[in-house]
Amino acid sequence: TTTTTTTTTTTTTTTTTTTTTTTTTTTTTTTTTTTTTTTTTIQKGVNIPANAKWKQNGVTIAGGNGRGGATNQLHRPFGLFVDDDQTVVIADHLNHRIMHWKNGDTTNGQVVVGGKGAGNGLHQLNQPTDVIIDKETDSLIICDAENHRVVRWSRRSGTTQGEILIDNIGCWGLAMDEQRYLYVSGGGKHEVRRYQLGENNYTLVAGGNGKGNDTNQLNYPHYLFVDRQQNVYVSDKENHRVTKWNKGAKEGIVVAGGQGTGSALTQLSHSEGIFVDTLGTLYVADSWNARVMRWTQGDKKQGAVVAGGNGSGAGPNQLHFPYGLSFDRQGNLYVADWNNHRVQRFSME
Repeated sequence: TTTTTTTTTTTTTTTTTTTTTTTTTTTTTTTTTTTTTTTTTIQKGVNIPANAKWKQNGVTIAGGNGRGGATNQLHRPFGLFVDDDQTVVIADHLNHRIMHWKNGDTTNGQVVVGGKGAGNGLHQLNQPTDVIIDKETDSLIICDAENHRVVRWSRRSGTTQGEILIDNIGCWGLAMDEQRYLYVSGGGKHEVRRYQLGENNYTLVAGGNGKGNDTNQLNYPHYLFVDRQQNVYVSDKENHRVTKWNKGAKEGIVVAGGQGTGSALTQLSHSEGIFVDTLGTLYVADSWNARVMRWTQGDKKQGAVVAGGNGSGAGPNQLHFPYGLSFDRQGNLYVADWNNHRVQRFSME
C-alpha cells in the first residue's frame, strides 16, 4: 500500500498603503496704501515746455458782448483765476461782482459774489481788482479795492454775504502760498505784505521804501505770483518791469523790463498780470503794448511775444489793455482783455 501526502502552503501577503496628506496654507497679506493729498491754495505749478507756442487767434470764453451788466457781459475785467476744471473766476471790476464761467459754456456766466451795485455792505463789492480760490476752505478771496478791504466768500450754494479778512488796506493783487500765507499788494503804499489768515499783523516782503525805481522800491505794484520757495514776483506797473523778491530779501531783482516804457522786446509798458511756470519762465500782460510777453529764466535782456502784439483792437489775434493773466493745467493761456470786456483763451499748439 502506498500513501501519498500533499502539503499545501498558503502565503498571505499584506500590503500596507500609507497616504500622506499635505496641507498647504496660503497667507494673503493685504497692504493698504493711504495717499494723502495736500490741497494747496496757490495756482498749481503748470508744466509748459520751454519751446511752447500758442495759437495766435484767441477764443472768447467770457464776455465779448459789449460792455454791460448782463450775465453774458463783462465791464472792465481785471484779475482772474483758473480752477482745475477750467472754470474761470473773474473780477468784473465795474460791475462790482465776481463771475464764474464754466468750461464749455461761453454764453453766460454766473454771478457768485456781489452784483448788488457798488457798496460796502457784506453782500456787496466796490470795484474788485483780483480774486483767488482758497481750496482748503472752498472759498473765494477777493481784493475789494474801493472798500479798502480783503474779503472771503464761501463757494457753497446759498451764501449771501462775505466776511472781512483784512480791513483798511489799499489792495490790488492777491496771492497765497502753500503755507496759507496771504500776499497783498498795496498800490498806494508801494509795497507787498504777507499776512497769516486771521491776523492783522503782517510782514513786509517787497517795497515799503516809498515810490521809486530803486531796487528796494516799487511804483504802484499790481499783480503778484508766489512760487513754492515763497519768492514773490511783483508787476511793478509804473516802473514798467517785473521784480523778483527772494524770500527774506530787502531788494528785488529785475526779471523783465525795467528799460523804461516802450514796445521793444527789452521793454514793457504798464505791466499787469503775471504767471510763473515750473521752469521759472515768466509771463507778463504787457498792457499798453496790447500783448503777452514771455521771459525765460536767466534771460533778463529781452522777452518774446506769445499773444497779441498786433496792435490794440478787438480781433481774435488782438488785445486791448490786457490785465489779468493765468494758465490752466494743459498750458492754455487766459487773458482778461480789459478794454474789450472779454476773456480770451489762447490754446497751446
